[in-house]
Amino acid sequence: MKKIGLLLSLLLVVSTLSGQTITLSPQAEISVITCGPGQDELYLAFGHSAIRVVDPAHRIDYAYNYGVFDFDQPNFYLNYTKGLLLFKLGVYSYPDFVNSYVYYNRWVTEQVLNLSPAQKQAVFNFLEWNALPENETYRYDYFYNNCASKIRDVLAQNLGDSLRFDTTFIQTSYTIRQLTDLCLAYQPWGDLGIDICLGLPMDKKASPYEYMFLPDYVMQFMDHATIIRNSVAEPLVKKKIPVYMSLPKEIPKASVHPFTAFGLFGALVLVLTIVDIRRKKLTLWFDVILFLVTGLVGFLLLLLWLATDHQAAAKNFNILWAMPTHLLIVGAFFKRFRPVVKKYFLGVAVLSVALAAGWTLLPQQMNIFLLPLVGAIALRSWAVSKYLPD
Repeated sequence: MKKIGLLLSLLLVVSTLSGQTITLSPQAEISVITCGPGQDELYLAFGHSAIRVVDPAHRIDYAYNYGVFDFDQPNFYLNYTKGLLLFKLGVYSYPDFVNSYVYYNRWVTEQVLNLSPAQKQAVFNFLEWNALPENETYRYDYFYNNCASKIRDVLAQNLGDSLRFDTTFIQTSYTIRQLTDLCLAYQPWGDLGIDICLGLPMDKKASPYEYMFLPDYVMQFMDHATIIRNSVAEPLVKKKIPVYMSLPKEIPKASVHPFTAFGLFGALVLVLTIVDIRRKKLTLWFDVILFLVTGLVGFLLLLLWLATDHQAAAKNFNILWAMPTHLLIVGAFFKRFRPVVKKYFLGVAVLSVALAAGWTLLPQQMNIFLLPLVGAIALRSWAVSKYLPD
């Protein structure tokens, strides 16, 4: 759900540039466009949503896309790091928009909405206003204010009480993290990265309404929604069109799965620890690398939690294995600090064992592939406490 601008030919709305308001003809239609996921990149795995406005009488056929961001915006990388990234509404030629997805073999579905002329005009006017340079940007949030949820919000804001979303068809009780996991079934490393970087807020049970941060659920909600006309509830979607059905394609797989990578790492640590026990000598260089890396990861997680506006990164239980204090391992090089280092890592060993034992009991869903790493931390922490010379 990211910028597609480099793949599309940007078409500025004539009415926006001239400041004039176009009155849509009776032939005008407004649709919700849903684009299927791609697996070549992590961000493609979630799919995409847009709004189409077509009016043959005015030669209008626009795709309104809330998934655009600009690398040239002031302080882009700083704002991205701090969680202050601004996305914007881009307006494109609809054929160009669709063709970009067809080119990459991603399915496209159109839901033509059952709106009155006044309702179509209201939605169109809002989109035109929103596309103005002074109104086009918005504060992006991965889960609560993204290019899919904006489609929901635009319709809810402009159709008011006449739009009724039916939530009863949602029979699951997924958390935000579990909904994300559904999209990342073929992206195990991406899923792992998200599980490490994002904390307890991801494990909030999503309300049915909040499911619409994902494009596929926006489409499902449109299918079940109704519009009130003359006190009668009618289906919101009057026509559903499969614009493009993707062709069978082999889904790329990770060359090394996280389960394999961490499993082999855990086995290596077990063998190394057995060797250290037999020779009663610590392989200090290995422990320095292990705890420096995990300590730096923990420091990054702490920064994401406390020093940015990435709300989903708060209260991250991964700090329990990726502790910034692991950087104390450098004290092993100094004889006077070694007693403190040994006591610290004995505590880490106990904590790591407890963490592994209660892995599934934590309020935050932890990625199961990390368990061998936690086991490795426990073993090497114990080895440091046992065999680091005084």
